[in-house]
Amino acid sequence: MMRKRKVVVEGVETKEEAELLRNYGCDFFQGYYYSKTIPEEEFVKLLDQQ
Repeated sequence: MMRKRKVVVEGVETKEEAELLRNYGCDFFQGYYYSKTIPEEEFVKLLDQQ
């Protein structure tokens, strides 16, 4: 059976969690493992650099 929906996981804090979730087929991740919370102005600067 083919999935048509993408899965987003929030709250990923370790490499081990990310690997486990990726093995379960999750598509996108968010959490402290990737980045701590940053102020809006800093986030906008990061987007502008992309």
